[in-house]
Amino acid sequence: MRLLLVVNPSASSVTARTRIVIQKALSADHRLEVAATTRRGHATRLAQGAANDGIDVVVVLGGDGTLNEAANGLVGTDTALAALPGGSTNVFARTLGLPDDPVEATGALLDAVEAASIHRVGLGSVNGRHFLFHAGIGFDAAVVEQVERRGGLLKRFAGHPLFVAASVDTWVRHYDHRRPTFRVAIGDDGERAEAPGLPSVFAVCLNTDPYTYLGTRGLSLAPAAALDRPLSVVSFRDLRLGTVATTMAAAAGLRAAAGRSPSVTTVDDVEAATVTAERPVPLQVDGDHVGEATTVEVRHHPSALDLVVPLGSPALA
Repeated sequence: MRLLLVVNPSASSVTARTRIVIQKALSADHRLEVAATTRRGHATRLAQGAANDGIDVVVVLGGDGTLNEAANGLVGTDTALAALPGGSTNVFARTLGLPDDPVEATGALLDAVEAASIHRVGLGSVNGRHFLFHAGIGFDAAVVEQVERRGGLLKRFAGHPLFVAASVDTWVRHYDHRRPTFRVAIGDDGERAEAPGLPSVFAVCLNTDPYTYLGTRGLSLAPAAALDRPLSVVSFRDLRLGTVATTMAAAAGLRAAAGRSPSVTTVDDVEAATVTAERPVPLQVDGDHVGEATTVEVRHHPSALDLVVPLGSPALA
C-alpha cells in the first residue's frame, strides 16, 4: 500500500525522534513518502497531490488544524485519511480511540490498515470549509482567535492552560456573553426551529462527540453526534456564569445531562442550518480560526471521506 506521511514539524508533540520511529514503522510493510508542511494551507495541497498521484492513505502527524487541512484536500477522492496525534489536544485522534502517544497510535493505525478498517464517513461544512469534528460560531472562535494572536510557540508549550486563560479573558473582556447576536435556523428553510431561528450568543455544530477534552476528561455537548449520522447543533442563548457552570458540569459528566441550562438547545440529525448575524461573528473549524461572517451556511455531507478507523473505535454510532 502507498502511504504519504504529512508532518507538521511545528506541532507540539512532534519531535525528530518520534518522526523517525514512525517513519520506520510505516515503511516496514508499505511504500512510504514523507512531506513536511511549511505554511498554513500546505497540508491541503499535499493531500490533493497525493490523491491525484494515487496514494492509498494520507497519514497526518500533527494537530487538529493540520488534519483538517488534509481532510479538505481529500474530500470526494478515493484516498483515505489517517490521524496520528501530534498536537496539544488532538481531539479527533482521541475521539477515534487512538492512544495519546503518537508511536503507540502508529501501531493501532497499522493494525487498522492491515484489517482494512477504512470507512466512508460524513463531514460537516461551514461556508464550504469542511470539518471533521466540530465548527464553532461565536464565543469559542473568539477564544481560538485570541490564542492564535499570542503566537505559535506559546500555543505549542502552554497547551490547555493557555486555552483556559484565553477563555476566561475572552469571556470577561472580549465578547458579549449576555445578549444574542445571531440566530440559527435549522433546515434549509428553518422548518425545525422557531422562525426566524434560535437566538444565540454561541453555537457549535458537531460531527462527533466529545466537543473537546480538558486534560483527560472529554466534554460531551451532544452525545448523539457520530461520524455515520448527520450533525448535532448546540445553541446557547447566553453564556452567563450559571449557564456555563451548569452546561460544563453536565458535559464533564458531573451531573445529569437533563440538568443542562434552559438557555441551551440541542438539535440532532441536522442536515442543514443557516446562521444570520447582526454583525460579523468569528468562526472556527476543528480548532482553527477561519475569519468572520454575517451569514453562515452549515451543511452535512454524507459519505464524503474515506477514513482509517482504529479497531473498536467509539466514533461510529
